[in-house]
Amino acid sequence: MSATGFPLARRLRAGETVYIAWCALASPIVAEAIAREGFTAIVLDQQHGMYDIATTAQGIASVRHAGASPVVRVPLNDNPSASRALDFGAEAVIAPMINTAEHARRFVGAMKYPPVGERSWGPARAAALSGIADLKDYFRDANGMTLALAMIETREAVENVGTIAATDGIDGLFVGPFDLSIALSNGAVLDPFSKDVEKALDVILDAAKTHKKISGIYCANAEIALAAAKRGFRFIAVGGDLAYLRAGATAQLKALGLDHKSATTGKSTLPPI
Repeated sequence: MSATGFPLARRLRAGETVYIAWCALASPIVAEAIAREGFTAIVLDQQHGMYDIATTAQGIASVRHAGASPVVRVPLNDNPSASRALDFGAEAVIAPMINTAEHARRFVGAMKYPPVGERSWGPARAAALSGIADLKDYFRDANGMTLALAMIETREAVENVGTIAATDGIDGLFVGPFDLSIALSNGAVLDPFSKDVEKALDVILDAAKTHKKISGIYCANAEIALAAAKRGFRFIAVGGDLAYLRAGATAQLKALGLDHKSATTGKSTLPPI
């Protein structure tokens, strides 16, 4: 496996805990700046963020130039975008709402070359960005050095998490705790720390451990992220670009003794992305 251009899979499979930043603002230079501060990986969010195909391609290059690993979350039911993200040079792709083994197989189909999947050939940009001169080397190692991460964020997904994790080509499970709380409460509450979510996290972690898959989760801040790492998660998002921007502005205004209330809510908030 080529560890130089695609270190993320190697680090996670070695048992390292990797903290990542979540970027939604579709600004490659912002993603690059955050990467240069020291995050191991950066997620470019196409599902709920503003990243489109063009800014994703630019963002992947910017993150790589900053020395971090680019990851893309694709839109719902958009497996073709998963393949394109890999062709652009992403090291991992997160797919939302993977609720069944069949969903997982379709995702893998776009992510992995035969015999595991059905990914189409065209990684010239990925090879160039990662310094792989011979495309045959990329082809040989691609299935192992790129990661297919299935989001577990519904009741159905939790019920099927064992078969999802067992799917050949799925490299890890990534928890969306906010959506999971909505699903498990039948739309009654938005509480990523509810008892139902806590129970589900144990089930998900157990499935990942049983099938030797990577376990990931989104956390709104560092305190929650550290608790997730202690619990056993290894691929952990710690807030995102909008939250960092607002926190920085708030801190400066506070130091100046000026009002730092949100113009939209009337109070200072740092909502999850």
